[in-house]
Amino acid sequence: MVGGMTSATPKSKPRSVGYVRVSGEARLDGYGPQNQATDIRKWAKANGHQLVAIYHDDAKSGTLGPADRPGLSAVLDSLHRGDATGVIFGRLDRLARALAVQEGVLASVWALGGRAYAAAEGGEVHEDDPDDPMRTAMRQMRGVFSQLDRAQVVKRLRDGRRAKADSGRKATGAYRFGYAGEGKGRDRDAAPLDTEQVVLARILELRSFGDSYRTIAEILDAEGHRPRRAETWSAMTVRNIVAREQHQTRSA
Repeated sequence: MVGGMTSATPKSKPRSVGYVRVSGEARLDGYGPQNQATDIRKWAKANGHQLVAIYHDDAKSGTLGPADRPGLSAVLDSLHRGDATGVIFGRLDRLARALAVQEGVLASVWALGGRAYAAAEGGEVHEDDPDDPMRTAMRQMRGVFSQLDRAQVVKRLRDGRRAKADSGRKATGAYRFGYAGEGKGRDRDAAPLDTEQVVLARILELRSFGDSYRTIAEILDAEGHRPRRAETWSAMTVRNIVAREQHQTRSA
């Protein structure tokens, strides 16, 4: 009692954890971890939430469930232990990129007594309400379009790789012996690697003389040449290099 009046008890802040996710293919995201974390912190501060921690999943697809995402598992564990009462994420597509996963994760959050907040999309993602079926439909529609957007981006990347391969340029994967990647992004392509080109020329020269693959391997070792991923040459390695070069010559 102060001056005949009861002092009010300060209202405690909601305790929340943040969640940040970027996919293995960065071009699918367009919403980086720093931007996500900034949005989460700003929203928490503006809405009076105590941000207990921010969990990250790096190089994890939004089609994966919590069991395959350590960061998301940590979020659910925090809610289960009572360390937090809610999870804040930048956008709903950071939580999931597949409708079934989205709904499953949200159901898990709600089942643990937690609340979900999309910082860059207006705030709380509310639980289903039988008196408001439109709420559920709108949330699920966002999930459907997020899933569709991911599928379209993946298709564009796949089509780009096919077009690059059809044009004769290296699309993905390791470069054959004698070559290394040069350039960035879509312009990246195979370029001769001088140190390996010398060895490649020697292999083809010896083969043109009629030497066996085993003999060529022994000569390369004796001359001090080294293969890319081993200490010594094998007949099979030499054979594969010759076969690839012959295939490239026929395809040219």
